[in-house]
Amino acid sequence: MIPTSKRGGRAHRPAAAFLCTLLASGTALAAGPSNSDWPTYGRDAGGMRHSPLTQLTPQNVGQLQSAWTYHMRPAELDQVAPAAPTAAEQAQRAAETTGAAPIRRRAASRFSQSEATPLVVDGLLYLSTPYRKVVALEPESGREIWSYTLPGTSQPSVRGVEYWPGDGKAAPTIVFGTRDGLLVSLDAKTGKPVEGFGEHGIVDMKTPEVMPPKPMASPFGNSPLGMTSPPKVYANLVITGSIVQEFPERGAYGDVRAWDARTGKLAWTFHTVPRKGEYGNDTWEGDSWQQRSGTNVWGFLTVDTERGLVFLPTGAPTWDRYGGDRHGANLFSSSIVALDAKTGKRKWHFQIVHHDVWDMDAEAPPMLLDVKQGNKTIPAVAAVSKSGLFFLLNRVTGKPIYKVEERPVPQSDVPGEQTWPTQPFPVKPAPFARQSFSMADVATVTPELEAYCRKWIEDNHMAMGGPYLPTHFKQPTIWFPGRQGGANWAGGAFNPALGLYFINSDDLGQVEVMKPREDGTMTTGDPVSGRFSDRDNKLMCQQPPWGSLTAINVNTGEIAWRVNLGVSDNLPEAVQKTGRPAVGGPISTASGLVFIGGTDDSRFRAFDAKTGNELWTVKLPASAHATPITYLGKDGRQYVVVTATGGSFLDSPVNSDSVMAWALPAVGSASAK
Repeated sequence: MIPTSKRGGRAHRPAAAFLCTLLASGTALAAGPSNSDWPTYGRDAGGMRHSPLTQLTPQNVGQLQSAWTYHMRPAELDQVAPAAPTAAEQAQRAAETTGAAPIRRRAASRFSQSEATPLVVDGLLYLSTPYRKVVALEPESGREIWSYTLPGTSQPSVRGVEYWPGDGKAAPTIVFGTRDGLLVSLDAKTGKPVEGFGEHGIVDMKTPEVMPPKPMASPFGNSPLGMTSPPKVYANLVITGSIVQEFPERGAYGDVRAWDARTGKLAWTFHTVPRKGEYGNDTWEGDSWQQRSGTNVWGFLTVDTERGLVFLPTGAPTWDRYGGDRHGANLFSSSIVALDAKTGKRKWHFQIVHHDVWDMDAEAPPMLLDVKQGNKTIPAVAAVSKSGLFFLLNRVTGKPIYKVEERPVPQSDVPGEQTWPTQPFPVKPAPFARQSFSMADVATVTPELEAYCRKWIEDNHMAMGGPYLPTHFKQPTIWFPGRQGGANWAGGAFNPALGLYFINSDDLGQVEVMKPREDGTMTTGDPVSGRFSDRDNKLMCQQPPWGSLTAINVNTGEIAWRVNLGVSDNLPEAVQKTGRPAVGGPISTASGLVFIGGTDDSRFRAFDAKTGNELWTVKLPASAHATPITYLGKDGRQYVVVTATGGSFLDSPVNSDSVMAWALPAVGSASAK
């Protein structure tokens, strides 16, 4: 039996609700989910994250008020202290915070971190939580309608779920993956497992074709495979990426697969590391392709439903800091790959980073949009990544719309390494994140910060330069954008009327040094290694901005505007507007608004889409490391919702488990008069 929570009191209702059939602006109520709802992570299959709703405007957004709050932590745990992290989890978390270890591509485990973007479809809001649950809420109040608890210790994907609308015979379902490799299907109305899907609604994704013949030990378990992002639905297929280990190099394959949405049976597999005889296998020297892990889609897929194409943003190979054991360009790592969505056959690919040794995964959703030039409309796919570069490709051919040049880049001095001699650079748009560093760029925000950074750099004789500066052998190296720089998994939003693509980016550099292990392999583990910052005070060592929101005109290839995103509260007021690192992305509305959380300063903001002016800001109980949504409730009000739990490696310890909603004051309420 599926447990149903009785926690109605955990969400609070608006002061008053109003029932009407007109928007507050006086326009007719939008009909159907295509206008009112938010049915998938990117709202539309191509991931534009643009809502046609216009009730909230630049003129009235400052009047937004709290509508409801839903606390994800189950009531039965309210009197129970959270489980203590294991020693391994404590060590990993500390290493992630300093940057001395790669961020694990996994869901939160014992911590109440959530990066989930809810879905709203046909009168219900769907959400995955860090407490082994997927829930359905009433979108107008946050009241829990049903709750499903995963078996054992499984946890649902940390970034949300996907909706399958059914096929006329089978009912609509909610599908999602788990961190331990399960694919789950629930009835969208009841939350009960779909009996015809796998075994009692569950498919084990750890099949022999992707798992190694023998378990390979890693610091995080034996050859892990799971999901942290939701799958993507196309027709009657559920298409999945995966998370795999960062180290050791050999383990589970990061293949992309499709499953029948009704039965859970495997429909097709695309080998992200080409096997012998397949296109691209010759980009891996010798047998370095065999059981090569990484090169996976741990971020978001998008689909061109008209053309039947699915777009894959792939990550770097393991190990993503050293490629001496995998000479070659290493297809299809750090690439955008277009497949036939029905068969999984490759149509084209574009590699964003050759032989990636910078961890510059192309994990953000490849956004499908139209570029308008004169009388010509070009179907395009926009790709951003940790590189801080913006690639705009023809959706049908994969060819760049704006010229891309292969430019020489610095070469590695690490024994055994052979970095690629060139990397692709778009002629335009200009980079949206910092690409290099010199001593002229040392932060002068305060005398204390400048003195700290100069001494740290000089005492350790750090190398610097860029872009694509390889980590030096036995010499600490400063490189940008850094492991957490540029754009991360959330990607951008697009306003088609304005032709503007909105992207938040981090200028969060990295200091690393490559050293040999006793067994002859290479590691970056070193006390100097980590974020390029005063880590105790979380202040970066280069001049601001440390985080930005940028609008790019896709029709001209020019940057329309750029603003600092976020404040450093621990600095003097006069210099606080530095911008801050952010995890989570923006959304756009037809009325000309951009909403975004993300920043580690625990704020949620609205900007004017045309100018970049900040119009509304609210302080949150924790940072909202998630992408928001907006939808029209049955009461005629437009809501904006975001998950705010903190808990990212950017933050202090978790201090919230909230999903929060805002709306204009209800008609008839005191605040609306």
